[in-house]
Amino acid sequence: MASHERAGAMTLLRAALPGLSTTERRVADWILTRPEHLLEASMIDVAKACEVSDTTVLRMCRNAGFAGYTDLKLALARDLATPMQLIHDDVADGDDPMTIARKVFAHAALSLQDTADVIAQDDFTAALELLETSRSVLVGGVGTSGVVGQSFYQRCRRLGISCDAPQDSQVQNIHAALLDPGDLVVAISYSGETRSVVSMAEGARRAGARVLAVTGNRESHLAKVADVVLQSVSHETRNEPLAARLCQLALLDALCVAYSHRHLADVLSRDQRAGQSIVESSF
Repeated sequence: MASHERAGAMTLLRAALPGLSTTERRVADWILTRPEHLLEASMIDVAKACEVSDTTVLRMCRNAGFAGYTDLKLALARDLATPMQLIHDDVADGDDPMTIARKVFAHAALSLQDTADVIAQDDFTAALELLETSRSVLVGGVGTSGVVGQSFYQRCRRLGISCDAPQDSQVQNIHAALLDPGDLVVAISYSGETRSVVSMAEGARRAGARVLAVTGNRESHLAKVADVVLQSVSHETRNEPLAARLCQLALLDALCVAYSHRHLADVLSRDQRAGQSIVESSF
């Protein structure tokens, strides 16, 4: 996980949420909803408010990337002096349509910034190396993550990367089992626990292929199977994973742009050919 010298306390807490235990998440949620209260509270105060042990509070701090409770408080104090780090209000009953729209945009912007803050340079560089050196790429995901996968597939095709992205989860698993060493699976699941996606990644590893996971949970089964993990951070206004999808798209778009930058002449040539085909097909 990225150091909190770069990412703020609120960002690290949101990034850690999917991988925390139920009691640890209760502590993190309490802090995220009332960050200003933490500055005056002792670890025992927080434990009592969340009805957990003080050991649970300390364990949550460390699992979120802090040295301890005092380290979290210091980082949070810096956050509170930076308005962008503050969490936005959820959509509430009585909100008019324009207020809802603004809150959705605010949550999306916050999630994108949080995701940018937790990207580890080594992980991103390693992901780019996987994309460059793989013989072929299999992209897999279901639901909202499947939509992200289809977008990435189209980008890869235009970049000249040999790519396969079946939409059916069973077909994804079959194709993963038929991969060879030197191939790559890009497995997309925000929870990192989607059974079919984890199964696809496991099948790819058994076949000798490499796995790039795009997930919101570094402690998930999918992350543990992967060679490289790109983490997205999402803060949703409701249960619909709208911001998660945007963050996944942004991560993979960034990967494609970085690839394009390394292969600029070839990419420009392919874009010209693709554009010409569109012009010719319109007559």
